[in-house]
Amino acid sequence: MSSDRWLTFDCFGTLIDWRHGIRTTGELLFPGRGSDFLAAYIDLEAEVESDGPFRRYRAILTETTRRVATQLGLDLKPDDATALVSTIPYWPPFGDVGAALGALKKAGWKMALLTNCDRDLIAQTQRRLPVAFDAVVTAEDVSAYKPDHAHFNLFKSTFGSSAAVWIHVAQSYFHDIKPAHELGIPRVWVNRQGEKDDPSIADAVLRGLAELPDAVARLGKVG
Repeated sequence: MSSDRWLTFDCFGTLIDWRHGIRTTGELLFPGRGSDFLAAYIDLEAEVESDGPFRRYRAILTETTRRVATQLGLDLKPDDATALVSTIPYWPPFGDVGAALGALKKAGWKMALLTNCDRDLIAQTQRRLPVAFDAVVTAEDVSAYKPDHAHFNLFKSTFGSSAAVWIHVAQSYFHDIKPAHELGIPRVWVNRQGEKDDPSIADAVLRGLAELPDAVARLGKVG
């Protein structure tokens, strides 16, 4: 068995502060309505992702923006529908990302992103992250969006089947923790928003990444 130890991460919401990015963009488009824009966007995005055949994430961002504007009764200029596509490369990492990922890299963990994003957009986002990742699986690679199992299955067929340990780390209960549980992949729920979903299906529950190196060390020993 390989001695490689892998951590897979969701990116947006876990490493990148996507709420800040969406709210700020909404505020630019509709002054005073940034928080409303964010709340509606979160409610609608998964619906758009599952509506019809697979579309690249840039199309999801654009169509969800249109639906949000319609739902909120906001005047969206046609050229502004792609605003999130333009701003996503500038959304910032959370403040706890650098120290945690640096410690995990120093401890010898390999790291991969399993992201509901396009290849070119995640490549731009990676420039914001403080460490280099060893692999990336995008929605564009698998023509599907989590919680579909396709990201996990492609990673497993490429790296995970020979990994000594594989732990998935994510903020989204719906997109990541539930499918990782269904697949039997050890999982750390980074519950940044204090959500009330059943924590028992996660192997560890954290409020941020500061405690991630210790949690991963414990789970790695179990694995």
